[in-house]
This record gives sequence, C-alpha cells and structure tokens, in this order.
Amino acid sequence: MADKIYIIKIGGNILDDENKLLSFLDHFAKIRERKILVHGGGKLATQMAERLHIPQKLVEGRRITDGETLKIVTMVYGGWINKNLVAHLQARGCDAIGLCGADGNIIRAHKRIHQTIDYGFAGDIDQINTERLKQWIDLSMVPVVSPITHNGNGQLLNTNADTVAYQVGRALSAWYEVSLVYTFEKKGVMLDVNDDGSMISEIWPAYYAQLKAEGRIYEGMIPKIDNAFAALTGGVKEVIIGQAEQLPGIIANRAGTKITNEKS
Repeated sequence: MADKIYIIKIGGNILDDENKLLSFLDHFAKIRERKILVHGGGKLATQMAERLHIPQKLVEGRRITDGETLKIVTMVYGGWINKNLVAHLQARGCDAIGLCGADGNIIRAHKRIHQTIDYGFAGDIDQINTERLKQWIDLSMVPVVSPITHNGNGQLLNTNADTVAYQVGRALSAWYEVSLVYTFEKKGVMLDVNDDGSMISEIWPAYYAQLKAEGRIYEGMIPKIDNAFAALTGGVKEVIIGQAEQLPGIIANRAGTKITNEKS
C-alpha cells in the first residue's frame, strides 16, 4: 500500500489574518504523515499593487499578470509570504523548505494562450519535477510551494495556486496515496457565501453542472472545483474543500465539502 501524503493549499483571507494563519500552521505542523503546503497570496499582492498605482484585473478568479504585476507577485508570493510560512513552521518543529517553481526546476510552465483574453505572464503547467520533490519529502522535509513558476528560458510566470496544488498532487499520485485539501476562510463550498449554514457536504459532476447553471457557485470557487475534479481524474485519492481552522476535522473526514466523481 502506498504511503499517504497530504497536499494542502492555504488561501483566501486566512493569509491576511495572523491569528487564523498561526492556528492553521499549528494544526498543519502536527500532521504526522508526509505533507506539502501550497499557498496563494491573499490580499497582500493586490494591496501592494494599489500602493504602487498598478491597476489589477481578475477574470473568472484569475489574475491578469502584466510585467509590473509579475514583479509584485514574485516579491510577495515567492518572498514575504513563502518565507514567513517557513519561519513559522520551523518554530513549530516542522522542517520546512520554501520553494517557487524555478527552485530545483520543480514546476515548468508556459505562458497561457487564450483565444480572446491576454492573461499576460500567467503560466499553465507543463511539468512537475516529482523526483526532486520526492527527494525532499524522503528527507522528512516539508516543501512550502509558492505559485511562481518558470518556462525554462528565464521567464517567471504567475500560476494559479489551486492549479499548482492539484498538479503536484496528481504528479505525486504515482508514488503516494494523495489527499488534496483546499483550505480557506469558509467551512466549505456554500450555496450562499453569506450563510455559514449553507455548506454543501458533497459535490459530484452532475450536481456541479446544476449549481453552475443556476449561478449558485461564486466566480472564485469555479477554478478550485474544476481543479478538484481534474485531480480526481488524474489519480488523486480524495479532495476536500474546507475551513483552515477546521483542518483536524478535515483530515479526519468530519468537515468540509468532499468533491467526488460519483454521488456517495
């Protein structure tokens, strides 16, 4: 039987709330199984861009990354946020190593091509260097991965962190039993983002299509759920979307929204 590994993505407003973030890291550090932490950028990159008067634009939850925005997200995601997470994990006895996709050539990507939208320096993943990641994991190190990738020709790219998490999970499923967990500030996927009691316990393809057709899935959640289904198709054992503070319950399958290929 393959060893278990958790690929846990932290995002949303949790990265901007110190108390909630430190609580999450307390729980994450206590996970005994192999693990990888993937993170986004919270609001810090947007706030930095506003201070520098660099306009920001999102399309379907994805950031348009022009040249100046690329500099900002690289500094914020690959710098401050990444190393801050690593430092706090080290303080909890969790031997973490902070990485972006260019480090160790772990994530190779290409500039996104779209028929109608110019996403700028947004990257779509071509390859995950699983051998290099596995070397660190086998040394009992915990990779903390920022969503800055590269094209192999000296160009950095900004890649959706949810996509990074799913692609890393899918690639490592050849060696491990992968549980992919997306954590953020909500208890799970909500029918009404303003009603904490409206969490959906399970989503399968037909139900997901219905929710989208009815406009009951908000824009920023769509890429996350799309990636969740792609992960399951690619060999990931399970995918759960839930609240960062409830990480122990998620690990125990008692919390969050479970994404499944078939209705249970």
